[in-house]
Amino acid sequence: MDKELLFERVKTMITSSTKEPKYISLSTVKLADLFGVSPSEVEKNLQALIEEGRIEKKQMIEPPYYDMYLLG
Repeated sequence: MDKELLFERVKTMITSSTKEPKYISLSTVKLADLFGVSPSEVEKNLQALIEEGRIEKKQMIEPPYYDMYLLG
């Protein structure tokens, strides 16, 4: 899986979000299906993008406690 392609897709999803501040809750299973790879590979690449500081991962403080992704 191409990490740069994943980043561009996630970046587009975040910037097109109507929420303030701009964030998105991602489904790794849906992204994996979109790219034709396993969900664990998507999670691994998302974690690499987080470690590089290109995106941030936070958890919602209210139910349903989804993981949110923001641009770094």
